[in-house]
Amino acid sequence: MKLQGVFPALTTPFAPDGAVALGKLRENISRYNRLKLAGYLSVGSTGESVLLTYEEVQQVWQATREAAAPGKILIAGTGVDGTAQTIARTRRAAEIGFDAALVKTPYYFKPQMTAAVLEEHFRRVADASPIPILIYAVPQYTGIPVNADLVARLAGHPNIVGIKESSGNVQLASEIVHTTHTEFRVLVGSGSAFFPSLAVGVAGGILALACFLPELCLEIYDAFQAGDFARAGDVQRTVLAASRKIVSEAGIPGVKFAMDCAGYYGGPARLPFLPLSEAQRHSIERLMADLIPAHSTAQAIRRAD
Repeated sequence: MKLQGVFPALTTPFAPDGAVALGKLRENISRYNRLKLAGYLSVGSTGESVLLTYEEVQQVWQATREAAAPGKILIAGTGVDGTAQTIARTRRAAEIGFDAALVKTPYYFKPQMTAAVLEEHFRRVADASPIPILIYAVPQYTGIPVNADLVARLAGHPNIVGIKESSGNVQLASEIVHTTHTEFRVLVGSGSAFFPSLAVGVAGGILALACFLPELCLEIYDAFQAGDFARAGDVQRTVLAASRKIVSEAGIPGVKFAMDCAGYYGGPARLPFLPLSEAQRHSIERLMADLIPAHSTAQAIRRAD
């Protein structure tokens, strides 16, 4: 697997009645397939994983597997609080045909989630998993930080191949890059920190921003790989407000509305998320109106390749 490049952290579409809209998911993936995206994360945080039943999780995985173009790397979000349940979900994702599993830190019993507990959890999952494991560090949601020393120890496991580091802390990403072996892949989850993270050696990003601005995320990555750091920095600054105001501030409802603005299907988020206010919708519409011309130009170029 080439765990590098840009991976959208796929949303889970819902119909107005709240049911999972698998047809809309397939339509979104069909559009993403035309781009040079490395692959897809299915049922991660942006996919509202904690708001899905396990039956729905499997339906979403199956639809993602069926819709993804050949050659796209498929990563399943399989982490839950229980080690045994995480192993079971990881094995099921492998049966469906996923290439790797993203396993978040257990977090409910927060005071007891020490580095030793986390290390044992990830080792047991990796031992039992038929597919490679990526650690998922998302402390803004879990409240559980993952430091570079822990990652360096886990990187020695032959079935733990990388990490999605979503704190947005570029210094931490740099420390992980430089304390793990060269085949261990560090991917970031912060669109706001994508270019500076590439500059310290990360391999790519699993980004909510790529759900509605995939071409611009690709442009940052491709420009960086080509050594055009000025261009990569310029595009990073172009998307910075969208990343902060849509992804970080408005959250999943904002991401989904921005997808609607960009011509994808976003649709509603599930309760307890509330619909966006009119002020929020207008703010996102203005941001997207400024970005869509650039977005469309990049899209036309890439589809012509």
